[in-house]
Amino acid sequence: MPDRTTAVALFSIIAAIGLGLLALTGAVSATLAAPVAAVLCLLGGYLFGRMAGAPTQSGETHMPANQAAPGLDALVVEEIGEGVLTLDDQGRIRRANDAAAQLLGQSAPALKGLALTDLIEEGADPVLDGAGYPISSGRTVLKRAGSDPVPVAFSCVAPEPGRPEATAVILRSLANEDRSKKRIRYLARYDSLTRVANRMEFQHRLQQAIARARRNGTRLALLYVDIDRFKDVNDRFGHLVGDRSLEIMARRIVDFLEDSDLVGRLAGDEFAVLIEGLPADSQARAGLAGTSRMLLDRIANEFHVERQEIFLTASIGVACFPDDGDNVIDLIRNADAAMYHAKKAGGNTYGFYAADMNADAVDRLMLKSELRRAMERDEFLVLYQPKVDLRDGRIAGAEALLRWSHPKRGDVPPGKFIPLAEEGSLIFEIGEWVLNRVCSDYLGWQTRLAWPGRVAVNLSLKQLRQRDFVQRIEATFEKHRLTPSCVELEITESTLMDDGEKTLHMLDRLYELGLHLSIDDFGTGYSSLSALQHFPIGTLKIDQSFVQDAGENSESRTIVTTIINMGRSLNMDVVAEGVETREQLEILRRHGCTYGQGHLFGAALTATEYRDLLLRQQRGERPDEGLFA
Repeated sequence: MPDRTTAVALFSIIAAIGLGLLALTGAVSATLAAPVAAVLCLLGGYLFGRMAGAPTQSGETHMPANQAAPGLDALVVEEIGEGVLTLDDQGRIRRANDAAAQLLGQSAPALKGLALTDLIEEGADPVLDGAGYPISSGRTVLKRAGSDPVPVAFSCVAPEPGRPEATAVILRSLANEDRSKKRIRYLARYDSLTRVANRMEFQHRLQQAIARARRNGTRLALLYVDIDRFKDVNDRFGHLVGDRSLEIMARRIVDFLEDSDLVGRLAGDEFAVLIEGLPADSQARAGLAGTSRMLLDRIANEFHVERQEIFLTASIGVACFPDDGDNVIDLIRNADAAMYHAKKAGGNTYGFYAADMNADAVDRLMLKSELRRAMERDEFLVLYQPKVDLRDGRIAGAEALLRWSHPKRGDVPPGKFIPLAEEGSLIFEIGEWVLNRVCSDYLGWQTRLAWPGRVAVNLSLKQLRQRDFVQRIEATFEKHRLTPSCVELEITESTLMDDGEKTLHMLDRLYELGLHLSIDDFGTGYSSLSALQHFPIGTLKIDQSFVQDAGENSESRTIVTTIINMGRSLNMDVVAEGVETREQLEILRRHGCTYGQGHLFGAALTATEYRDLLLRQQRGERPDEGLFA
């Protein structure tokens, strides 16, 4: 007996070591190898204990009289973490640890005496074979009292055949593993934030829908939905509010549509809608137009997030199979092109795809790529539009105008490339380049002019929201050793009123540096007299659309005079943009407008031309004296 017990005990310990090595190599599951190895070690210890307590040839035992030989039941370790059952020779449970009891939803005493086969779900793989011998390892499903069955992985340990008390079944729940697999499968197909199909899943189901439409001779439509100016929400309120807003937008789209329609999220704030089963006649287009308009109205309803009132609109592009594309790539691309045209029209509208739209989309992508290389190739130019004192016609300063001289396209209008720059971070680099160029030009003028006048530089909302914007501005003036009071920063009226408290703090810091501040395109936004009183603004610039209509349109003339009076009441200078005729000039002078800009006083000038104009004025020459006689 000692010789056999010694061998079995050694086998158990060696097997435990082997299991550990196999787990390291990945040959067996590490999560099952650990408890199996632990039980094998316990078996080895138990058998060594039996050996130690066995009588020697002299009839003595190695175990003290007051120490009983421990049975296997006493060696089941609660801390193993996995369920452990010991069986008798009939396959009934002799003992269960707490982990096994919890796994089966019963107490350990209640499990004692139950046949293991009675705990296995009908149709699941067995743990014991037909002869009642344990199967080494596998997977099965166990019944759980008062709950759903639980999938488990099992491993049976029986190192000493013929000794039922040396057999144990180790159980590991696979419920969490199954949930994790389901979660992984879900995340592979659906967007975790909005809970609609992700891009890959949407494209897969769109492909299936195209195949069905081709077989059935029906049409389908793809609606490309892009939230207008969504970046403003993230910039103003933060990404938590932005994410919640996207959830609301997605839910509104889903709730509006039929259950048979599919909604997917293609990118950050871009969604797609698949509508199947459309008739092959002209009525389909009219129906899609009505659906798009109603969907836009639903999206545009205001909502609240974190006590913030949010108002968002969207642009929709529509492409149909088979007219606008017969495959996934073409349909998505063409619907995207139609959406872009709707966005160019001002947003909160929809548009159907037309063949010439792709050419515009390709050209826009090429222009955006070329814009990134424009600074490297020194293709940008700053011109200076003189600002004239309307009281005497003297040049009082200028506005810096950025121009892009493309080697093949010629002069690209700012209205075309500035929005492209603002879509990414390129606007920061361009803005910094313009300010450095203005500072450099100004220093050159100062070598020959006592006072070149104040130069206005346009500032975008995105630049103003840079966290280190004030530090960057200050560092630029320090680098050039130029007084900040030589420059005026222009911001639009809508920028001024957007997130007023934060904007006020930023403008106060800029004002403290000595920078002059002005509102560009005044009259096109929604600021009020009371709001203007709180901002450190020194100049109002009347939008050129009002100035150019002032001679013929009484309403525009009233707006111009109102802005002039408002500025004077607040002790601000008023600049009229786009002055082109003598009639406009007389209206402005008659109502006391301070300054004017426009082609009536000459075209925008290079830095050298502007300097020469001021030098002539310094010598007493007055090229525009006839306008102010």
